[in-house]
Amino acid sequence: MARLVLENVSKRFAGPRRENVGAVSRLHLAVQDHEFLVIVGPSGCGKTTTLRLIAGLETPDEGTISLDGKSLAGVLPRDRDVAMVFQNDALLPHLTVSENLAFGLMLRRFPKEEIARRVRAAADMLNLAPLLERKPPALSGGECQRVALGRALVRQPQVFLFDEPLSNLDAPMRLQLRAEIAAVRRRAGAMMLYVTHDQAEAMALADRVAVMKDGALEQTAAPLELYRRPANRFVAGFMGSPPMNFFQGTLARLNGSVVFQGGNENRLAVPLQGGSAQTLQDRIGQPVTLGLRPEHIGEDGGGQVEAVVERVEAAGAENFLYCSSHGVPLVMRVPAARTAKSGDGLALRFDMGEAHFFDPTTGLALPPLPQ
Repeated sequence: MARLVLENVSKRFAGPRRENVGAVSRLHLAVQDHEFLVIVGPSGCGKTTTLRLIAGLETPDEGTISLDGKSLAGVLPRDRDVAMVFQNDALLPHLTVSENLAFGLMLRRFPKEEIARRVRAAADMLNLAPLLERKPPALSGGECQRVALGRALVRQPQVFLFDEPLSNLDAPMRLQLRAEIAAVRRRAGAMMLYVTHDQAEAMALADRVAVMKDGALEQTAAPLELYRRPANRFVAGFMGSPPMNFFQGTLARLNGSVVFQGGNENRLAVPLQGGSAQTLQDRIGQPVTLGLRPEHIGEDGGGQVEAVVERVEAAGAENFLYCSSHGVPLVMRVPAARTAKSGDGLALRFDMGEAHFFDPTTGLALPPLPQ
């Protein structure tokens, strides 16, 4: 059973003034056999560096990386049981698709019969059989990326590494290739680590999602767990499109209820519901950050909050209304049939049963999630 473990891994690079720039900081991560782990985060957060450290293209300054309990320190990239698919397909333009698929196996001196068998299997899996005699200049971008995926597939490694493999493709092709990667995962059954900035890809593909920021791991959990129970404000704001709404304010006791107050002159006021009203008793009188996703702000059930529409963004089956309430911006998700225009007044209901609260200083969820 393959198991990949990164323990206390750090990597620094020299900056423009020879200063140390941290790319990965004290990263602890364990990936299980057959698991599909997606690493997400903003540009420069250390996602690609993490993959390169695993592949052996970079050497950690601190910490250890092991596969099946064996340290990879000093093991050359070609000797690691790892295959990597890059953002650019990096195909050899003078070779045919068949020769590109076989190239890595030829360098490793595999028997010709075994190379042919693996190339046929990969071509069948990725619908490349009609393209085997073509060269990369005669292929579309999506076809080239399928060949790059097949080149990794023929290796039959313990670990696949994907570094934003779909980012250069248009939206329809990304959806098609995403489905093919999911199919490859089911058939190959190998461990896969996939880097992307696209949270939709992460939600669609992952068994678990690891969210990184500034080289550090913020939270690792199943996709819906991350969405529903973010450990901090950064994760809450990163997972979801449009992102979660955040409101700065304080908790107060009003007419026997615990109430969140914010906006101009604390005119944005909504009572807490359920467990939050109990667990946040000790925060009364203190500043907090309230988080609500766009789908948890609506117009049904009686309006609690006055708002004014500032702009409408159409998104096909739904619209996003960008509003302002007592000087606080917010966005809500509504059906496409709900028409609105700039300047319209709304009476909104905050679904406080779905509310998230964060410490405004540390950004941590309130109350903290169990470790």
